[in-house]
Amino acid sequence: MSDSAVTQLLDRIGAGDLLATDALLPVVYDQLRRLAAARLAGEAPGHTLQATALVHEAWLRLVGDEAKHWDHRGHFFAAAAEAMRRILVESARRKQRLKHGGGWQRVPEDALIAPELLLDDDVLAVDEALTEFAAESPDKAQLVKLRYFAGLSENDAAAALGISRATAARWWAYARAWLYDRLHSEE
Repeated sequence: MSDSAVTQLLDRIGAGDLLATDALLPVVYDQLRRLAAARLAGEAPGHTLQATALVHEAWLRLVGDEAKHWDHRGHFFAAAAEAMRRILVESARRKQRLKHGGGWQRVPEDALIAPELLLDDDVLAVDEALTEFAAESPDKAQLVKLRYFAGLSENDAAAALGISRATAARWWAYARAWLYDRLHSEE
């Protein structure tokens, strides 16, 4: 569709034509997606917002409940870029809050307890941390003993403890994170 056709749709939206809003999205979606991808390319690694979600959120803000008016196609895309910027800023601020994990650092799963990579001193440190963990969460500590020291699989450890595999997976993830934190806070 030509630039003038997009501008005409934008004018109709400004006049309150809801059908024009429905007609505009398929026309500009690919361009908005490319704009969102470009915005996200500059974000830090590990950013969780995807280009598609960013486009959809920006679209909702652009054509929300109240009638908007854009002078031309460039004005519309400038407004879309600004909406995306605000969404990214809000997302970054939300992640900074303690409630949403602010101050926490992502650790790759394979960096958590890997028995085959530990030295004897490390095994002693793990045992000491595990004893402390057992006082707090005896069932989860038992799972760690079965998985870590006995080498049982997740399914076998779950069966031995009489819990579901999903529960064993949650407990294992929690225990590994707890132990990792305890072992690395002493460094």
